[in-house]
Amino acid sequence: MLYRAGFAAAGLTDWSFEAIDCGAEELADLIDAADARWRGYAVTMPGKAAAARAARTRSARVDTLCVANTLVRGADGWHAENTDVDGVVGALRAVGVRPVGDVVVLGGGGTAKAVLAALAELSWDGRITIAGRRPTSTAAALKIARALGLDARHSPLDVDALARSAGGAAAVIATLPAGAADALAPLFAQTPVLFDVIYHPWPTPLAVAGGPDRLTVTGLDMLLHQAIRQFALVTGVAAPAEAMRTALRTATGADLPLPLGSRPEGD
Repeated sequence: MLYRAGFAAAGLTDWSFEAIDCGAEELADLIDAADARWRGYAVTMPGKAAAARAARTRSARVDTLCVANTLVRGADGWHAENTDVDGVVGALRAVGVRPVGDVVVLGGGGTAKAVLAALAELSWDGRITIAGRRPTSTAAALKIARALGLDARHSPLDVDALARSAGGAAAVIATLPAGAADALAPLFAQTPVLFDVIYHPWPTPLAVAGGPDRLTVTGLDMLLHQAIRQFALVTGVAAPAEAMRTALRTATGADLPLPLGSRPEGD
């Protein structure tokens, strides 16, 4: 929907965007067999690590994160990029979040890694606490955070542990699947900034728990901003952001101007 609206607005009448059901283990063969008509791929989970491995060249982001959501055809083969990072950066900037204060990142997977890269690119000034479900992926995320120069530490994904280590955070960024962070909603009810990458079902308990002055950023904000960057990479044409934003609002039925994140009145 985002791409088709973008193609129409940009006059790219011979372009199309098609959904392909492809497992991670099949991805390399898929892109190797693609003819010149295929200019790029938007890769979802669980194929993001496979996309990074399958590409001939990689951006510095992908080299660091080892996950890619974008494959672009280049002169020498497929090039991997991670525009999830652009999605996080763009969404936070759109609602005017200042990159200052302690942050809790819930989750340690591929999206959490993109969040960490975004915080580094924003030169975030504050301690980053990472609380994931799986020890191996969380440890990898912590290693990446430190390699990116972030002041990062680990906490168990537990209400009591997070209350002790990160209860006064300036922002919480949740990258967990639907339902996985619900028990933490009361703990972060007073946190000034919430970025929850879920966009269905919405609102999440984390979002409902916040007060009227909270800045709230959703997964739809991230989706829009990453797509704007991805569109330009794949097509070589600047993304018609307003047309894509309108299409997203129409498709989701969101009665809010995008970015969907809310701001206090008069701010």
